[in-house]
Amino acid sequence: TNPNIVIDFYLFVCLLVYFKHESHTKTTITAATTATATTTITERTVYTVSIMMRLTALTLMMSSGAAAAFTTTTTTPLGFRDSVSSYKKNNNDNKKQPLSITTTTTQQQLSNVLEEEKTKKQQPVIMTMSKALPFLKCPPALADCDFAGNVGFDPLGLAKNKEQLWEYREAEIKHARLAMLAAVGWPSSELWDRAVAIQFGMNPVLDDTGRAPSLLNGGLGRVSPIWWGFCIGLSAAIDMYGIEKARRSNAGGENLYRPGMLEFDPLNLYPSDKQGQERMELAEMKHGRLAMLTVVSYSLEEWITKMAVVDETPILFNPLLS
Repeated sequence: TNPNIVIDFYLFVCLLVYFKHESHTKTTITAATTATATTTITERTVYTVSIMMRLTALTLMMSSGAAAAFTTTTTTPLGFRDSVSSYKKNNNDNKKQPLSITTTTTQQQLSNVLEEEKTKKQQPVIMTMSKALPFLKCPPALADCDFAGNVGFDPLGLAKNKEQLWEYREAEIKHARLAMLAAVGWPSSELWDRAVAIQFGMNPVLDDTGRAPSLLNGGLGRVSPIWWGFCIGLSAAIDMYGIEKARRSNAGGENLYRPGMLEFDPLNLYPSDKQGQERMELAEMKHGRLAMLTVVSYSLEEWITKMAVVDETPILFNPLLS
């Protein structure tokens, strides 16, 4: 049964009874004495108040969904108070349980959504087209790779699978770090080699035009064998340390090692948060790739022009170091 229809019907019946009793009361007041009229008015007032209290209790009960309370009747103000108190108690008990369930469900749903978003962020984005060369498809080995600086650039298809990709990445980051040192050391040697050699009583390794020794410039034979031995030994030690580091990281069956992860950070520059680490790794790869191109340009420029880079483009070096 629709509660609104029941309430409207009950209200209509109450109003009919009220107006009928009102008419009867007026007749009684006209024909009776003052004492009798006072008594009748008092009875009418009590009757009317009783009807209104019943109607109020019924409205509250029906609006809260307690349809069973429709049959509850009260004859005295005390009974009405007991019914209202019982209704409030039951209503509060009914409200507490759905509220607790709703709150728990909402928190659980929110936790599920946050967990899904976190999982999506951790999963690498699968590329279909190369970001570096948008007109080419991304190589399969790079499609879901989460390495820093991955833009799907492998036009020659050198990385056939994940194992080769890791090997090439290890080689890339080693060459990138070495190139960053060379990009600074090449022009520095052309600026200060003569002064340092004279200070220690040694022969400069620069040629007559002031160019640094290289495969294209020549002059590698003027470098001391002791220096070559030191460089080769240091490179081998670093390489062996990286291999042992990878073995220890993967000893438990989990692939925790990443290419170039030697944990060498004496200045404590590597961030502790995930976002900062990704930003630092990306910056390292960008600077390393740029440095590799820079060293190649040094070699080609000096081989073609027969001049040192510090003399060919002095504005890039002398104003900063003079």
